[in-house]
Amino acid sequence: MTGNDRPGPLTEDRLLDGRVKIRQPKHGFRVSMDSVLLSASIPCEDGERVLEPGAGVGGAALMLAARVPCCSVVGLEAQRALVEIAGENVRLNGMSGRVDITVGDLGNPPPRIALGAFDHVMMNPPFHEAGRTRAPAEASRAKSHVEGDAGLEDWIAFGVGMLRGMGTLTLIHRADRLADVLAALHSRAGGIVVFPVWPRGDGSPAKRIVVRARRGTAAPLRLARGLILHEPDGSFTPEADRIFRGGGLDV
Repeated sequence: MTGNDRPGPLTEDRLLDGRVKIRQPKHGFRVSMDSVLLSASIPCEDGERVLEPGAGVGGAALMLAARVPCCSVVGLEAQRALVEIAGENVRLNGMSGRVDITVGDLGNPPPRIALGAFDHVMMNPPFHEAGRTRAPAEASRAKSHVEGDAGLEDWIAFGVGMLRGMGTLTLIHRADRLADVLAALHSRAGGIVVFPVWPRGDGSPAKRIVVRARRGTAAPLRLARGLILHEPDGSFTPEADRIFRGGGLDV
């Protein structure tokens, strides 16, 4: 990779109480709270395979692999510069052979990412519809935050198609796009669980939702209690603190 190919200078950060080290652009696409919540919510067991389209620099994939030491995670990322940084992160965390981030997008995945080959799919799709928001000036952030040729329904259709029978699809999204998420899941998956993420326990509306669905079932939708992130003083609640230190999220 040449210096001009990288999306600016990198920082080195630590996640899950220092268990995962991440190099990522100082300006542009960065691992967020959403990535931590997503990785914590995957009902993965040892020996299972997980796919993450839109893997970025590998943050969620590496956090899941740290939490479930004998699973394997394949990440798909369209931005080549981020894939190369993700490869460095895999090596930095000693997870070569367990986590593999490769170049590709929903319309052109590499041949080894085959339909029906994964136990779980996790995703943090772009939150904004094209033409309905001002795209960030930084190109990497713009591609990660605003839908391009593939809209939310394309992301969800791709994810469900990659699942084995009874496999799960889990995504995190803006709460105000719940109707779009449910519409895209309709007739594709069942057993849907909607898990709100509340900023505080004071009646403030949820800004994020974690949604899980299962292929091959017609089980009814369930609205979960959700997670409150912050105490009145701004500190994490005990449950949120446990998750950000590496605990799982019971969706």
